[in-house]
Amino acid sequence: MRAADVGDPVMGRLLDHCGAHDTVTAIQTGTLPESLATDGSKEALLQRRLRRWRARLDIANPAEDLAAGEQAGARLIIPGDPEWPTQLDQLGHGRPLGLWLSGIADLRFSCLKSVAVVGARAATSYGVHVASEFGVGLSETGWTVVSGGAYGIDGAAHRGALAAESPTVVVLACGADVSYPSGHHDLFAQARDQGVIVSECPPGVPPTRGRFLVRNRLIAALSRGTVVVEAALRSGALNTAKHALALDRHLAAVPGPVTSAMSAGCHHLLRERKAVCVTSPEEMIDLVGDLGDDLAPARRGPILPRDSLSESTSRVLDAIPARGSIGPAAVAVAAGVDLSTTLSALGSLAAAGFINRTPAGWRLHKQALPPP
Repeated sequence: MRAADVGDPVMGRLLDHCGAHDTVTAIQTGTLPESLATDGSKEALLQRRLRRWRARLDIANPAEDLAAGEQAGARLIIPGDPEWPTQLDQLGHGRPLGLWLSGIADLRFSCLKSVAVVGARAATSYGVHVASEFGVGLSETGWTVVSGGAYGIDGAAHRGALAAESPTVVVLACGADVSYPSGHHDLFAQARDQGVIVSECPPGVPPTRGRFLVRNRLIAALSRGTVVVEAALRSGALNTAKHALALDRHLAAVPGPVTSAMSAGCHHLLRERKAVCVTSPEEMIDLVGDLGDDLAPARRGPILPRDSLSESTSRVLDAIPARGSIGPAAVAVAAGVDLSTTLSALGSLAAAGFINRTPAGWRLHKQALPPP
């Protein structure tokens, strides 16, 4: 982990082929295993990587890393450990070599039902509100929120989950003992108390732009699906969305004002039909949940008193004038129904308070008048 860059697929391929012990030996001696050197691989590329890895390995101190991690309250897990999320294996040779975890929650268990909530750092008040609602709504129904701990959408989603007194998973692009951004120091502390901080960087490693982009694949891989709340056309959140699509995970986007540049990335995903439009936590759970068990309730408009009227009664009501009065025969002609049906409907409408009887006939009740 000290020798290779995070997410280095060349190191991943070498590890899968040789195992950890022989990989370290190959780095230290600068000699590729005979089986790998003759299987048609790009030997020159591997040789260059071996020289780079050896320079880093010479100054690495694994025992010191483990001690620093223990002192910071972090633990190291590797593939095959009980807490290792097996869905990370879908990353292939780009799978993390190991993960440093800091917090009380079990990572594997927390990610069994999880949703990644991502978006812009420079979020609008609309985006922050929506992300918070998603954080609360997902957590209250037993779903874990996964995000990157950044300002804006990430932080709002984490806070929403923590407010619901549920665990949240924070995936960092630096060491698990490094608070970046520093303004989220208290948020990370609370996340450790209720959830877990995740990093594939050893303790003390600072963030870089490259690590942020590589980190995004973990956010997408740990969760069943990703929802982009707000994102500009150039946004790290769209990088996470790209990883979700590559992993064949569900991808959703929240629409925003068409005039907002911070929603342009979401609208692009929707227009290109790469993402599903969601507007609530329930709709996101419907997308990623179990078929038949996690369906979102159907949305309907308000039910009005007129909705329960039969077709003929509704036609009679439409024939009653808002001003002036009209007799039953004229109502029957205007409504296109027979007189007996009209008389029955008039009695029902009067009893329900839709119309009033006057000396000159029938007219609409004042409360039933259509809006101007």
